[in-house]
Amino acid sequence: MARSWQGSAAVAVSSVTGVVTGKLRQLRRMTSHELAFLKAQSPGAIKITLPTANQFPAIAFKRGVTDKLYPNHSALLWDIVPIVKAEVQALAAEGVHYIQIDAPRYSYYIDPKWRDYVKNDMGVEPDAALDEAIKADNTCLAGAKRPGTTLAMHLCRGNNRSQWYAEGGYDPIAEKLFGLLQVDRFLLEYDDARSGTFEPLRFVPPGKTVVLGLVSSKRPQLESKRDLIRRITEAARYVPLEQLALSPQCGFASTMEGNLLTEDDQWAKLRLVVETAREVWQ
Repeated sequence: MARSWQGSAAVAVSSVTGVVTGKLRQLRRMTSHELAFLKAQSPGAIKITLPTANQFPAIAFKRGVTDKLYPNHSALLWDIVPIVKAEVQALAAEGVHYIQIDAPRYSYYIDPKWRDYVKNDMGVEPDAALDEAIKADNTCLAGAKRPGTTLAMHLCRGNNRSQWYAEGGYDPIAEKLFGLLQVDRFLLEYDDARSGTFEPLRFVPPGKTVVLGLVSSKRPQLESKRDLIRRITEAARYVPLEQLALSPQCGFASTMEGNLLTEDDQWAKLRLVVETAREVWQ
């Protein structure tokens, strides 16, 4: 099933999807060039973000092509895992203090139409696929935790030219996701009604941080600080305020073309995040 992008933006989405046509082998590091640049240019701590290994089998496995090499999506996934794991390990060893995995694929287990896709097109029960996805991410992160290092997981429902492909609250995955993923921090999309309620946050264990993505990176309209504070207060009914933080719900440019905001719009949103956070937590 082709991803059906939704939203009010009447623009073409970016597509860089490839198909696996040969057995995978790693030719080079994933982010060493980025890290070298940041070390030369950055005066402070460095954050590196990697795609989840789960990102690729669902979009790069083509029947009649990929299955000549990998019998199913799972076999492909477990050839990708060691590549991502090696990169995480290398970043931790090189002193990167914030390592984040971007994992929009968990939205497949939230949205009913994508749960049907997992079952009927991929041939896997959605709950079993969710278990395997968590196991894969935990395997990639295993052994990377060090004093002063933050391991984070970001979840969204698609972010391409101000459009998305999935809807639904975290309810179907919350207990397993929050309870089993071995990360310190969850960055969660919560900028509109597509994300559901804060109630699933009751499964977040003590000591883990939830970064509430309340500020939209998709729309240029600036949110109200009063509304942001109100929503943070609502979330604090389920997770103590000291375990909460605030951010945009996703990147301003998850694809090369970016979302339909100007640079000024983006800076205004970032200032709003800082001002709101200072008012709430200082």
